[in-house]
Amino acid sequence: MTTADLIGKIIQLVGGLAIFAAVIGILLLLLGRAPRRGKTVWQILGFLAPAMILLTVGLIYPAIRTTLLSFTNRNGEWNGVDNFIWMFTQPTILQTLLNTVLWVILVPTISTAVGLAYAVFIDKSRGEKVYKALVFMPMAISFVGASVIWKFVYDYRAGDRDQIGLLNQIVVWFGGDPVQWLQSSPINTFLLIIVMIWIQTGFAMVVLSAAIKAIPADQLEAAELDGTNAWQRFRNVTLPGIRGSLVVVVTTITIATLKVFDIVRTMTAGNFGSSVVANEMYTQAFRANEPGRGSALALVLFIMVLPIVVYNVRVLRQQREIR
Repeated sequence: MTTADLIGKIIQLVGGLAIFAAVIGILLLLLGRAPRRGKTVWQILGFLAPAMILLTVGLIYPAIRTTLLSFTNRNGEWNGVDNFIWMFTQPTILQTLLNTVLWVILVPTISTAVGLAYAVFIDKSRGEKVYKALVFMPMAISFVGASVIWKFVYDYRAGDRDQIGLLNQIVVWFGGDPVQWLQSSPINTFLLIIVMIWIQTGFAMVVLSAAIKAIPADQLEAAELDGTNAWQRFRNVTLPGIRGSLVVVVTTITIATLKVFDIVRTMTAGNFGSSVVANEMYTQAFRANEPGRGSALALVLFIMVLPIVVYNVRVLRQQREIR
């Protein structure tokens, strides 16, 4: 056994002990805070143990195992930070990281803005329920189903064949030549982003519409009596009143965007410069037989998600203290 293998085994052992210690520590903490009357230690353990076992097996152990794999090569041998050096030196992977950042900036921003605007405009209007249902409908479609639908929209037929893709048919009507949209970089990335925005806008609209309706009517009436116009009421009354819901919507859509895989895999398979971190993680781990590199990408994805979750928890805790 080489020194690297020995170090890897030691780290795995330490990781296993850490998991065991964490589980026992959580159990002891919960037991220390649990009410004693009418309950024995074994009863409490009986209730908590199944959940803790599932949490350890399904979440904690895989997370630690993935972290350890990110420092190994395809043969399971320890290679230090070589996978991370590879990640930040390969032009294709850098393009993947850039695409992911682009997704994270555009999808939550546009989805939330469009959903909020739509919720404000249709609020208390005739046929509001129908308008909401039309926009929310894409949420009922799976990512793969939505990708198939939009793949037909972007479809390309070479030569003089009739175009069945809506976008290319419009181009032909205006006298242009059909374009291979999904093979043209970087426009293909923006076209994939549109699919995600189309799906997530309905979620943003429903949550924000409910938040708008929860704003006390007397606040809006008082602002109107003060002589404010519609924009001033929206900026000074509505927006502060739905701040918590905005944080939840942006956070939820951002996390979903960071994990997006189905859309990219179905429409382009990550080719033509359109890959994102989740798709590249799958490609490296299961297609290229590089579990170490796939795990390194998964670890980076986790690090990208973590600050968003921490920020969301802090905001919700501050709101709870205010209340």
